Amino acid sequence: MLEQSNNRVLFIGLVWPEPTSTAAGQNILSYINLFISNGYEVTFACAADKSEHSVALTTIGVKEQPITLNDSSFDTFVCQYAPNIAVFDRFISEEQFGWRVSSSAPLCMKILDCEDLHFLRDARHQAYKNTNKSDVNADIPEQANSYLYSDICKRELASIIRCDLSILLSNYEYQLLTTVFSIPKTILHYCPFLLPELTVKSLKTYAQRVDFISIGSFRHAPNWDAVLTLKQKIWPQIHQALPSARCHIYGSYLTPKAKLLENKKQGFLVHGYAQKAKEVIGSARVLLAPLNFGAGIKGKLVDAMQCSTPSVTTDIGAEGLLPATLDENDKGDFDASNIIPMPRSDKSDITNLVNQSSDQFELWPGAINNIQSSTNAFIKSSIALYTNEKEWTLASNKSQPLYSSIFNYAQQSKQLMHCIDFITSSLTKHRQQHFIGQVMQHHTINSAKYMSQWIEAKTRLKENQYTD
Repeated sequence: MLEQSNNRVLFIGLVWPEPTSTAAGQNILSYINLFISNGYEVTFACAADKSEHSVALTTIGVKEQPITLNDSSFDTFVCQYAPNIAVFDRFISEEQFGWRVSSSAPLCMKILDCEDLHFLRDARHQAYKNTNKSDVNADIPEQANSYLYSDICKRELASIIRCDLSILLSNYEYQLLTTVFSIPKTILHYCPFLLPELTVKSLKTYAQRVDFISIGSFRHAPNWDAVLTLKQKIWPQIHQALPSARCHIYGSYLTPKAKLLENKKQGFLVHGYAQKAKEVIGSARVLLAPLNFGAGIKGKLVDAMQCSTPSVTTDIGAEGLLPATLDENDKGDFDASNIIPMPRSDKSDITNLVNQSSDQFELWPGAINNIQSSTNAFIKSSIALYTNEKEWTLASNKSQPLYSSIFNYAQQSKQLMHCIDFITSSLTKHRQQHFIGQVMQHHTINSAKYMSQWIEAKTRLKENQYTD
């Protein structure tokens, strides 16, 4: 076994990073680059096959390590590599390999990259699907919030508690964990996307831009639902008002079912993967993101800010992208009664964002509308931004100030590395202060170990039967 290094990081991914097709891929790559710039040796391990969009990590000096699920060869690899930090790209990766890291490298700091909270996204999805069923009362948000307390929630919270640190992109989700679930702030770190400072560059004017755009991986359920919402509920009325305008749909992993939505006569064009996403977003006049459910920070809306392209979205879409303070002594005014947005019983089509004042709507470079009960305001906002140059310009000019108020690479990267260094330098004390995590880790190792050994033995038995 190698001596444990002070600058060796092991990333364990459910998939290989795809920075050109997903925001999650961009985010994990930013952490990799941050560790490299701070003198760390980085290895990325993954049990999945690579896709056409997977980045070649070796080109930036990262070692790639294929691994196998439920196989003790991973234990041997970790013992030999002896990392002092392990980063899991989502809670499922930690479930699969976290206990093995703890067994093979007990002094290795474990970091969970939450990306977005899976249980929050799933709860909103379930509530959305059941909106018209009798078990959901749209007038009682607390009843909708019962979807939160699912098995996925239990698994993800257990993963967070087992890890020494969990990184959250969204200030909303940070407050959800600390306020509703009482997760200690000392094992959480809020850090939006690590993005570069915007540089002054020539951007296309209102007159130089044309058409609407919507973008996002077709594999991601919130994006697919948003495309269907556009096609069925929003675009027909926009097209009727603006017959010469077109709506361009981009996204990786285009399926035949998605391509069938294309209707050239109605100006609804489905293109699939965009080789240069920023170029197509920067050439469009308005970005449409009618997200009915989801969680975390939405990469498409960040890209729109970078291109100064006004966007029309929902409270779910804007979540995490409006300034909010996370003062340690401030209990905040987090409203836990409306975590799962539901159709409103009143006539209003605009709903205040949770923990955000109505004044903050004025900061958004475009419009934020609630589409659960009606799409009318969303459609009207889209048409107004597209046809009114003055309104468009005002919205476009809000993009860079809002972006700069959220993303500050120098400050965020320094704070994140300081947090990591502090915990690694006092790991034993940190774990003693959060001993419940060690209790859960102890039982997880014991339960997962025997199940994994049984699966491994069963797999080898089958392999021997085929070779005999």
